[in-house]
Amino acid sequence: MSQTNAAKSTGAAVARSTEAAVPARSTEKAAPPRASDTLALKLSSAEFTTTLSHFHRAEIARMAGWRDRLDRTSNWAITVVAAMLSVSLSTPSAHHGVLLFAMLLITLLLWIEARRYRFFDVYRARVRQFERYYFAQIFSPQPDYASNWLAILGEGLRSPRFLITQRAALIRRLRRNYIFMYTILLLAWILKITTPSLSREGSPIGFGASLVDTFRVATLGPIPGVVVVCCVAAGYLALLAAAFLVRADDGELSFGDVHV
Repeated sequence: MSQTNAAKSTGAAVARSTEAAVPARSTEKAAPPRASDTLALKLSSAEFTTTLSHFHRAEIARMAGWRDRLDRTSNWAITVVAAMLSVSLSTPSAHHGVLLFAMLLITLLLWIEARRYRFFDVYRARVRQFERYYFAQIFSPQPDYASNWLAILGEGLRSPRFLITQRAALIRRLRRNYIFMYTILLLAWILKITTPSLSREGSPIGFGASLVDTFRVATLGPIPGVVVVCCVAAGYLALLAAAFLVRADDGELSFGDVHV
């Protein structure tokens, strides 16, 4: 009898040790897959394709809206340049400071357009993701070509961020449009301060003017003409360096030649 009780106690101890060695199973059930996860795994489903097409159309509309804002800012800058040129060069009584003021105005418009360009670049990049990774793969499939583009797009939708800096946007818009406006204003300003017939203090006869007369005409209020000329020259050297020597972030510019 005592042996039987000892055997039972030994068996119970072994059972307890076995249960302790085997990890207890969790009673929690695995979370069912979300609908978005299911759709993401079924890229060929009709529902997912419809979602992609509608989202692509919406992003094109947003991109076109910001592109229209870019064009409006450029049109404002062109209008400012044309108006200031007509005011400054139409009569000798007009001060050359009008052209300097025009330079400041288009600098302000350049800053505004660069800010708008950063928004435009976000939506343009999304549209290009669809074109490069989705439609291009349909028309001309390539194996293992950026298979995680949907995850990148999803993270961009959860936490929207600018893709380029304000500096890079300024350089891009300067290279595309504004460097030509600055050049026209500079040539008009040089013509204004070096041509006696276009100056209030100059003689209506003769085309050229001496260097001393040029500095005298370039005087802006209490600021001597030499200082004004040096400031304009330094500013344009900085613009040329930014437009042609400073390398902006490539980004989308690395793909193809058709860009804004």
